Amino acid sequence: MDFQLSPRAQELSENMWDFLNTRVLPSEKEYDRYRTAVGPDDSTLPPIVEELKVEARARGLWNLFLPAESGLTNTEYASLAEISGWSMDILPEAINCQAPDTGNMETLHLFGTPEQKATWLAPLLDGTMRSAFVMTEPAVASSDATNITCSIERDGDEWVINGLKWWASGAMDPRCEIFIVMGKTDPDGPAHRRQSMVLVPRNTPGVTIERSLPVLGHYDQHGHAEILFKDVRVPVSNLLGEAGDGFMIAQARLGPGRIHHCMRAIGAAERALAMMVDRAKSRVAFGGPLSDQGTIQRDIAESRIEIEQARLLTLKAAWMIDQSDAKTARMEIAAIKVIAPRMACAVIDRAIQVYGGMGVSDDVPLARMYGWHRGLRIFDGPDEVHLRSIARWELKKERAVQFPS
Repeated sequence: MDFQLSPRAQELSENMWDFLNTRVLPSEKEYDRYRTAVGPDDSTLPPIVEELKVEARARGLWNLFLPAESGLTNTEYASLAEISGWSMDILPEAINCQAPDTGNMETLHLFGTPEQKATWLAPLLDGTMRSAFVMTEPAVASSDATNITCSIERDGDEWVINGLKWWASGAMDPRCEIFIVMGKTDPDGPAHRRQSMVLVPRNTPGVTIERSLPVLGHYDQHGHAEILFKDVRVPVSNLLGEAGDGFMIAQARLGPGRIHHCMRAIGAAERALAMMVDRAKSRVAFGGPLSDQGTIQRDIAESRIEIEQARLLTLKAAWMIDQSDAKTARMEIAAIKVIAPRMACAVIDRAIQVYGGMGVSDDVPLARMYGWHRGLRIFDGPDEVHLRSIARWELKKERAVQFPS
């Protein structure tokens, strides 16, 4: 395995670090002031991010997540995604590499018709609109996508959609114009051929956004919506792929996306560790800096070890996708989806402890970072689902060593 960046990817990495340090991190206070002033019920994007988007595009830091657009491998983009995790509220969107739009753009790129791509993919790639992926439901265990109850029924030249969804990330943003909705088109078919995905414009009659959901008490800018679909009608041409392809499309969508999530989590952990070290060296207690305390040194060392372990496994998964496809790397993808958020939560938690009371306040970003990464242990598949899959693959594996009976 070779994780060495190409000259172009190395140049982009240096450019991204400079953009982070000189423009993005200094803009965080302005971003937070705007969000505080407008309040949690306002999901408009702080103007500073639009300014940063213009600069990022001029720097060539735009749509780097999609190989067809950037020419980068998954391994190369992984290192760039890690940098974006240092400022999770600003940098991913500034470079047009924010979830769930990245996954939705990948989905449209892979499965969209020419008309669907022209109508929806083009403006998403241009950064002039946002989108939401609408799969999870409050009434069922959505960790098993075959449980989905939202109905998508054919009526002549239209699909009719009925159901209640939630955790539709991005849907509160007024720039969000299109939903990718997953529901059942064939309730009696084979378990993994019952679901389909359709494109539903936000302003379609019958679509009602009920509320925005906080994550551990925090309402982020793009929001996580609960959405009611009542007799919502869209043309049959809004179907993604073929009827029954929904589960397959969902799996294809999640492979590279989990690499992006995990590398951003590693970037967040690196920021938390850097903050922990700075605080430990500058804060004096019991006659000396906190960094003299053995327990603090242990926390720093364990954090470094855990970050390196998570990064290497994530890069391995990205490299395997590059060598073949996401299906080949399915065990590694499942493993990083478990270990990266766990690691990020552990490192951020240690940093909070070193910061003391300030760590759980909004004076520093640690509490917000922890809330997001604790959520990451649930969305895109909870830990338990991935652990179950890994165990099943391990139990089926052929062993070279035969144990004597």
